[in-house]
Amino acid sequence: MAKRELTARYLFFIAGLFVNAFGISLIIKANLGSSPISSLPYTLSLNFPVTLGQFTLLLNAALIAGQIWLLKRDFRKEQFLQIPVAILFSFFIDCSMALLGGFTPAGYASQILSLIAGCAILGLGVSMEVIANVVMLSGEAFVKAITLRTGKEFGITKIGFDTTLALLACAASLMIAGSIEGVREGTIIAALIVGLFARFFNRRLGFVNKMITFAPNKTPIQPYEDNCNHRTDRN
Repeated sequence: MAKRELTARYLFFIAGLFVNAFGISLIIKANLGSSPISSLPYTLSLNFPVTLGQFTLLLNAALIAGQIWLLKRDFRKEQFLQIPVAILFSFFIDCSMALLGGFTPAGYASQILSLIAGCAILGLGVSMEVIANVVMLSGEAFVKAITLRTGKEFGITKIGFDTTLALLACAASLMIAGSIEGVREGTIIAALIVGLFARFFNRRLGFVNKMITFAPNKTPIQPYEDNCNHRTDRN
């Protein structure tokens, strides 16, 4: 891949990372729960003087360590790129939460609209990351590591992974606060519709993949098949 194209793909990926973080933050600001993969960091952030971004970074660090343990010698050097990506993603989450600091939807209808808007923005961010096709986020990479070791289908494993995080969030909240915080109907809605939005944007943004190849006669790199489906299911 030419240096110019690789640079364009990483820049597009970073933009998608911010859009992703902003979508997660808007879902949380709807106050109907968080997306499944953010449920544990969000629940912990409600009960400790640590930011959502910082807890997200800790979770990502644990997932990267889990990949190294699962894959051992099969963990490739380029997969360490997940570390700076995780740091940047966590920073973007805290920035987004600060940007939305004064935003509080009034009434349940406004909360639902904010939730759906957040899911759409998150789906757009996921789609941008798929099109960039350069780095996997640690949550997806961890699930993929499990599938490589167990032979299980990615989609089923991803559902189990998201469910486990949501259950851990519920358990942590019950133990710390005595009630369930951070996991509500919005968590289920996000799990169901973020992937649909991502697939929608994948179809609409296909032209970007051609643009960043900088070669009209060259076949654009397609989002790698083993990631395309599971990325659009991330939430």
